[in-house]
Amino acid sequence: MAKRDYYDVLGVNKGSTPEQIKAAYRKLAVKHHPDKNKGNKASEEKFKEASEAYHVLSDKERKQNYDNFGHAAFENGGGARGGFGNFDFSSSFSDIFEDFFSDFGGGRRSRKSSFRGSDLRYDLSITLEEAYTGKKQDIKFSTSEKCDTCNGSGSKPGHDASSCSMCGGHGQVRSSQGFFTVQQTCPECSGTGEQITNPCNSCNGQGKKQTSKRLSVTIPKGVDDGTRIRLAGKGEAGTKGAGSGDLYLFVNVYSHNLFKRSDENLFFEFPISIADAALGTSIEIPTIDGGKAKIKIPSGTQSGKQFRLKGKGMPYVRGNGIGDLYVQVNTEVPVSLNKEQKELLEKFREIENEKSNPSIKKFFQKAKSFWKN
Repeated sequence: MAKRDYYDVLGVNKGSTPEQIKAAYRKLAVKHHPDKNKGNKASEEKFKEASEAYHVLSDKERKQNYDNFGHAAFENGGGARGGFGNFDFSSSFSDIFEDFFSDFGGGRRSRKSSFRGSDLRYDLSITLEEAYTGKKQDIKFSTSEKCDTCNGSGSKPGHDASSCSMCGGHGQVRSSQGFFTVQQTCPECSGTGEQITNPCNSCNGQGKKQTSKRLSVTIPKGVDDGTRIRLAGKGEAGTKGAGSGDLYLFVNVYSHNLFKRSDENLFFEFPISIADAALGTSIEIPTIDGGKAKIKIPSGTQSGKQFRLKGKGMPYVRGNGIGDLYVQVNTEVPVSLNKEQKELLEKFREIENEKSNPSIKKFFQKAKSFWKN
């Protein structure tokens, strides 16, 4: 069976850049890798076909020979350095090993980054008033800290770790998967390249110990519900000289019984009587800073009308400025009327006119038009 064109195999053209060729091969290799398609001979053949095409097209000289002579350039040992044959896949594709094998859990990482301490989470609940002013608070949590006896090495003072017998101190081991050679983290030393032969008595060779830690944290002004605050290096201690993880504070702001919040603005509902809405009045309302603010309600104010108090909301977390407070007045219809109140309202109903209720007049005009049509 004749071989397919290498460009067709990878789905690229002759003008494709090395990066495009690499990306095309990587996509096919991930899809058809034998580890993901165990027992699937068709996928295995496609993987081999794509690998052969990449082996040729990823090399400038081999690619030029192929462009000039096609598959004949590599038949009977042709093309010298460009001959395909039974080439070593691991050496040919070393430039994509790290990216490629990360999809199968075998990607390489630096030793120190592998042993960085774990990140921690702490949930902190505060009131809306505390979110307005900001807050300093001491928190207590369980974590691990570097062992002060061995200074984090895991070995007894005066003793050094020995090289790992399995990987020879490299931290990586090679294993064969069919025709492919895979480099993975050494399971014996977990990639450190070392073995603790004389473990520290204080930490049992771990290089760190569990402890209860107290920390003073500052919650900035204007923080909102769900805000995450990162405290770098305040998480669990790393091992083998690696850095500590981070501590993340997740802030929960309790609901308030008066104010509702939207970003930096606050909203507040204030009930007024029919008489105050009709005649007008002045009201005092509470503000989030614990003070009071006065609002003048003009005569004829309708229920649901909002009044804006500039600068009476929440502080901006980033930058200067404060949001606004919006006060919505809701007209309350009186209930449980006594005899005198009912008589006065009956008298008012007799003398009221359309000018006093323009919305009612407008509605009935629309209704009459609707019925007429």
